[in-house]
Amino acid sequence: MIQALNQLVDYIEGHLSEEIDIDVVAVSLGMTEYHLRRMFSALAGLPLSEYVRRRRMTVAATDVLGEDGLLAISVRYGYGSTEAFNRAFRSVHGVGPGHIRRNGGPLHTQPQLRFHLTVEGNTTMKTRIVDRPAFRLAGHSVRVPLIHHGPNPHIQAHIASLPVEEHARLKDLSGTDPKGLLQVSADVDPDYKEGSDLTYLHGVVVTETATVPEELDVIKVPAGTWAVFHAEGAYPEVLQSTWAATATDWFPSNPWRLRPGPSMVAILDRTADFSEATCELWLPIERS
Repeated sequence: MIQALNQLVDYIEGHLSEEIDIDVVAVSLGMTEYHLRRMFSALAGLPLSEYVRRRRMTVAATDVLGEDGLLAISVRYGYGSTEAFNRAFRSVHGVGPGHIRRNGGPLHTQPQLRFHLTVEGNTTMKTRIVDRPAFRLAGHSVRVPLIHHGPNPHIQAHIASLPVEEHARLKDLSGTDPKGLLQVSADVDPDYKEGSDLTYLHGVVVTETATVPEELDVIKVPAGTWAVFHAEGAYPEVLQSTWAATATDWFPSNPWRLRPGPSMVAILDRTADFSEATCELWLPIERS
């Protein structure tokens, strides 16, 4: 994993003035684009697309300080107009290329990344691998922005809007593992960009043949393998740190990779105020 990410960074560096097809690069590295983007984002702390844009504008700044015309520089870096190039340049450096050309700065540069694996061995992740037949997720869904740290107020508001008796009705529909009410995230941006929209579903797992009330939203999930991570502690921080640890610790040292599909959180136990919880994080995986 670490070697593949460094090869990706090297490839990007050699093709900054070209359109980069991440899917082609991923295949050449023996990975999927989905897994590559998710692992890059988790380990680098920024989306892959954002890193490419920052590096491209960092290198472009050197050209801006030269004698070439701005139109020629814009075309060189894949922009069809100086206006589009100016917007991208300003989003990284805070000022337009004309200002940089006149004043020499300020420049906000993005260094080239290099990934390293640090082995500490002081954390044991409680994990099990589960093969599941096809099933469906049934419940109430909403589009919400992705938030990496702390409670998501949009999700909290969605759950609070449901009548108390609806939670009990959903629990009664639960028919197979993972049982009980689940927190489901689907259609997540492959770059895992904070603020990007995802589908959040508050619901349960039902079998393919179970009868589901028409008013409920349904997500069909094909048969596949899941990694189940046990976590307990301050909520939701323990859940967010467990997800981060899957990228930094578990995936780099195990022969599995993420596959497209929803992630599920099952709350096994919690305090009355939900400040602490014991939960399981279900991630769809396949052999790498």
